[in-house]
Amino acid sequence: MDEFVTEYGRIINTDSLTYMRSSVADESIDLIFTSPPFALLRKKDYGNVAEDEYVDWFEAFAREFYRILKPSGSLVIDIGGSWIPGQPTRSLYHFELLIMLCRKLEFHLAQEFYWWNPSKLPTPAEWVNVRRIRVKDAVNSLFWLAKTPWPKAGNRRVLTPYSDSMLDLIENGYQAKRRPSGHDISDKFQRNNGGAIPPNLLAIPNTESNSHYLRYCKEQGIKPHPARFPARLPEYFVRMLTDEGDLVFDPFGGSCVTGEVCESLKRCWICCETVPEYVAGAKGRFAPSANSSSGAEPGYYKIYSSSALWNEATEDSLPADGGRTRPVPKQNGSAAPLPTTAPKDKKAKHKSDKIIQRSLFD
Repeated sequence: MDEFVTEYGRIINTDSLTYMRSSVADESIDLIFTSPPFALLRKKDYGNVAEDEYVDWFEAFAREFYRILKPSGSLVIDIGGSWIPGQPTRSLYHFELLIMLCRKLEFHLAQEFYWWNPSKLPTPAEWVNVRRIRVKDAVNSLFWLAKTPWPKAGNRRVLTPYSDSMLDLIENGYQAKRRPSGHDISDKFQRNNGGAIPPNLLAIPNTESNSHYLRYCKEQGIKPHPARFPARLPEYFVRMLTDEGDLVFDPFGGSCVTGEVCESLKRCWICCETVPEYVAGAKGRFAPSANSSSGAEPGYYKIYSSSALWNEATEDSLPADGGRTRPVPKQNGSAAPLPTTAPKDKKAKHKSDKIIQRSLFD
């Protein structure tokens, strides 16, 4: 097996299922953090499994995860949703996966998280941009699972800055009393604990246009991995769920973002990746001039109220057919529905098909 070794870990060019069965001892891993290939409609270079086969495919890996995970350890899976082919409805495959992990393999769901990517483009284009009947899909699910209800964890590792109003409350005090909702607001809320407890919504942009990794791949003539998650994502869970010297495993290593994060946080780590070119590119994350930061990020992201642009103006009627009829632009820029009857002329039909194909969605 080809591998690249660093001070704290290694990325190995091998199938992780084979590697776990042959080389990973029972109850030896503190954290498994991974983003497996999603069940997308389009086939990707890194390999992704069809929706109807996904849960069965993943089960073999999950059984090994359960075996190698310490009783105090955690399994965190980043997984995106998918759409039913040809219609604006969602697949349930990732929920079926979660139910299989908990009901069949007896993992405990410690908590579900949601990763909101503020830089995500509006997709799927057909339903969001063309027919305008759905909003953009910008959230991934992260399932935090464990073998017991009590995995090792601490939210003090991931506190966020207090808001200005909270800082004012801490400094100037408030009247402790029971709120109309029934919550008892005691004087303990005035205590400064060093930061606010974060929600289970993680706002992390996935922007890496000028990273050292991409520059390294370009210099070496290596094709970069097309589905890289931002370093802030595994960093959150590595900090919250492990201590220095703990062992972290990523069975679908990709470009080895998990390994890069663990190296900087002094956690031992192992990543497996089946594509040799991705392993070669991952070496760039550990070059002497490498920097895990992808640039300055704002301290917070604003989520607008659903009524931010609502001014009670007269609205166009909603499509009576739920968007089944695909609109086409008029010359003045407004939209008109496509004719429901097929074009008689073959050239006209070919042109209509080409219009539809231009808005294929992931």
